[in-house]
Amino acid sequence: MEIAELMPVLGGVASRRMLVNVTSRRALDDALRAGELVRVGRGRYAVPAVHAGTELALKVSGHVCLVSAALEHGWRVKLVPERPQVAVPKDRRVDAATRALVELSWVDLHDGHTEGLCTTEAKTLEMCGRRLPFDEALSIADSALREGFPRQALLDLARTARGPGSARLRRVAEVADGRAANPFESVLRAIAVDLPGLDVEPQVTVRGDLGLVARSDLVDRRLRLVLEADSFEWHGDRAALRRDARRYDLLVANGWQVLRFAWEDVMHDQAWVRSVLYATVARTERGLDACG
Repeated sequence: MEIAELMPVLGGVASRRMLVNVTSRRALDDALRAGELVRVGRGRYAVPAVHAGTELALKVSGHVCLVSAALEHGWRVKLVPERPQVAVPKDRRVDAATRALVELSWVDLHDGHTEGLCTTEAKTLEMCGRRLPFDEALSIADSALREGFPRQALLDLARTARGPGSARLRRVAEVADGRAANPFESVLRAIAVDLPGLDVEPQVTVRGDLGLVARSDLVDRRLRLVLEADSFEWHGDRAALRRDARRYDLLVANGWQVLRFAWEDVMHDQAWVRSVLYATVARTERGLDACG
């Protein structure tokens, strides 16, 4: 896969090491020369929309916000927006030609809500939690925690929130977990947390007989159920395939059920993923009841 196609799958932001591992040094250098990537920090790269958002924010005297701001902060996201997202004051008029290039939010920001041409980390998380679908907001919150934003600060932000979207923000803050490896896994967890009887935890190490030591994406300990978000970040050669096959076989041999989900299904066919999870949980519950 070309880097331009790969970056949205990786969440819009990636390290040099990751990009070289899944493509090559030459592909990375070619993408930089072609403008398909921009450098946003030492050893970190992002989609070109990051710089485009800053330029448009300057043009309209606004501030990069929402998912575009998350990318500016180096956080990985579920979906890279088609147009840069920019906040402008409620009384600001923007000509039609510019509006066609940018997704505007009319909101009055205070000095403490911005840094440079971008909303602060806290304000970005607040706006995303209030305004975005749950799975998109959770992906961003997970990434923020993973990159060092304090969990208590997120909880405090949600606790003091009032007005439209505050309940949605509190739910995101309660579920957010910095152990989540990537947006793919975060979206799968967002689907799972809505299912009665399913209680998954990210990045759990499962140990057992036959030398089993498996770090699994999502684990329900009570149901002995493992959910794997199969991504190209870690797979791609025969050695990786063999390691994964052995890990899954050992989990099953130790009495665990393993469900493996593809990125396309988690991102674009959530009803199917939900139906598989629902059927698996229902069948497992019946088995537990029969044994009890």
